[in-house]
Amino acid sequence: MHTKSIVSTVKAAPAAGPYSQATRTEQFVFASGQLPIEPVSGSIPDGIEQQTRQSLVNLSAVLEAGGASFASVLKTTVFLKNMNDFAVMNGIYAEFFSDKPPARSTIEVARLPKDALVEIEAIALCTKG
Repeated sequence: MHTKSIVSTVKAAPAAGPYSQATRTEQFVFASGQLPIEPVSGSIPDGIEQQTRQSLVNLSAVLEAGGASFASVLKTTVFLKNMNDFAVMNGIYAEFFSDKPPARSTIEVARLPKDALVEIEAIALCTKG
């Protein structure tokens, strides 16, 4: 029988509503979209490069708290405010997923919470208890 547990870490921005940073089962970690919010100050950096980097740092922390890592990510979804930022986002993303990158969808959206430029979510295999 599979059970669902809630994943939470102070190393990433807290959930900004009635949802969890991630949920996990024995096999998978489902990480909610990670905004580029610096967890200590609550600030959002300027520009797509720094925002992409911060979203991925937050995603890494959430995955780690759930018993996963970038190496075990199966699928990501990237939400961009402006598809003109795709090349810059893609370059930063490639730094984090350099070996055996996961499947990915990238979607342009009208607006993101806190007027962020990017948000990234992931589904990963749970590799640690």
